[in-house]
Amino acid sequence: MRICLPALFCLSAFYAQHANADLKPALEPQISKLMPQVISWRRDLHQHPELSNREFRTSELVAKELKKLGLEVQTGIAHTGVVGVLKGGKPGPVVALRADMDALPVTEQVDIPFASKAKAEFNGQEVGVMHACGHDAHVAMLLGAATVLKSQQKNLTGTVVFIFQPAEEGPPAGEEGGAALMLKQGLFSKLKPDAIFGVHVWPGPSGQLQVKDEGIMAAADSFEIKVKGVQVHGSSPWRGVDPVAVTGQLITALHQIPARQLDVTKAPAVLSIGQVNGGVRWNIIPDEVTLGGTVRTFDPQMREQLLSKMKHTAEHIAAASGASAEFSQRGFAAVTWNDVKLTQWAMPSLQWAGRDAGVAPIKPITASEDFSFYQQQVPGVFFFLGINEPGVSVEKTAPNHSPFFKIHEPAMENGVRALTALAVDFLEKK
Repeated sequence: MRICLPALFCLSAFYAQHANADLKPALEPQISKLMPQVISWRRDLHQHPELSNREFRTSELVAKELKKLGLEVQTGIAHTGVVGVLKGGKPGPVVALRADMDALPVTEQVDIPFASKAKAEFNGQEVGVMHACGHDAHVAMLLGAATVLKSQQKNLTGTVVFIFQPAEEGPPAGEEGGAALMLKQGLFSKLKPDAIFGVHVWPGPSGQLQVKDEGIMAAADSFEIKVKGVQVHGSSPWRGVDPVAVTGQLITALHQIPARQLDVTKAPAVLSIGQVNGGVRWNIIPDEVTLGGTVRTFDPQMREQLLSKMKHTAEHIAAASGASAEFSQRGFAAVTWNDVKLTQWAMPSLQWAGRDAGVAPIKPITASEDFSFYQQQVPGVFFFLGINEPGVSVEKTAPNHSPFFKIHEPAMENGVRALTALAVDFLEKK
C-alpha cells in the first residue's frame, strides 16, 4: 500500500493517467542527444557573464540560436530581452517558458576550465562578474527545449513562447528592467499565454525536481533609512547629534519587529540590514548615516504591517535623540505564487522529467523571483532543479550567490525534459 502525504503528490497519480504520452518516446532520445550542445551553451555563457540590463552578448547568442531554428524572434524588449515564438502545426492554446539571463557582481572562486574572469562596473566600482545563481544553465536549458520542440512543430497543437528575460537580479540604480519592464513594454499584449512555467537551479539531489503549490518564494522589498544628525568633533559629542549612535539603536529595534511585533505563525517574515554607510574620518561624528536592507514576506497584509512599523520605529527612535529619519522602500517582487490546479496538473510532466531523481515537495523559500509578475497576469508554476554533485549533501553545497557556486551539469537534462514536457502536455491536455 502506497501512502502519499502531501495532497499535491497524491493527485498526481490520477493526472498521470491523462498525461500526453504520444510524443514522449520521440522526445527522450532527442533530449539526450542534444545535451552536449546544452552543456556547451552553458559553459560559453558561464565564461562570459553579464550584469543586469547589460546582457548584450547573451541576448545576441540567444537570438542567433532561435533564428537558426526558424522561430519568430523579437529582440530589444526590456533593453536586452529576447522572445521566440514557435507556432505548432495545429491551432490551440499558448504556453510560455521563461529563463533569466543576468549574472551577479561576484568574483568566481570555482576551479573549472570555463570559470569567469569577467569584470564590469557596478554602482561605480569595478567588480568581478559570475553566474553565481545559475542563469547560464537556465538559458541553456530553455534553448535546449526550444530546439527539441521545434523538431516536433508539426505535431504541436498551439503555440510556445520562449521568454529570455534580463535583469531578474534587479536593474541598476535609476533604471527599469526585468519581468515588470517586459510586461510594461507589451510582452503579453499581442500573444498572451494561457500558462507560464519557469525553472531555477537550486541545491538539492542532482536532477530532482522540487515544487509546491501556492507561495513558493517570498515577496521582496528593499528599504533605505537616512538618519540625519548634527556633525561635530568626536571629542565633544554633546555639542551635536550623533546619527551613528542613533543608527545602532535603530538596528536593534528593527530586528525586533519580526521577532516581537508580527504573528509569524501566520507566515514567515525576514528583515535583514545589508548596508550601513556614514562618516569620513575617525574623529568626526558625521551628520548622516544611511541604512539599507531587505524584507521578505509571504502575506500582503503582514508586508504592509512590517513596512509601516519600520517607518514608525525609525522616525521615533531618531526623534528621541534629536535626530530625524527618512524611510523609503521599493518593491522588488511579489510572492511567487504557484497556481494550485496548474501545479497539480503539472505533476505527471515533472515526474516524467525527473526520472529516477523524482519530484519532491519543497518548503517556502525566502529568496524572491520576479517570475511572480508573470503569475499576476496568467496562471504559472515555478519549480526547482537540484544540481548537487552526487554524494554531496545540501549542507555542504555552496548556495546560490556564493563565489563557490557550481552545478552538476548532467542534472540539466532533467531541466530540459521538464520544460519540454510541460509545453507538450499543456498544448495537448490544457
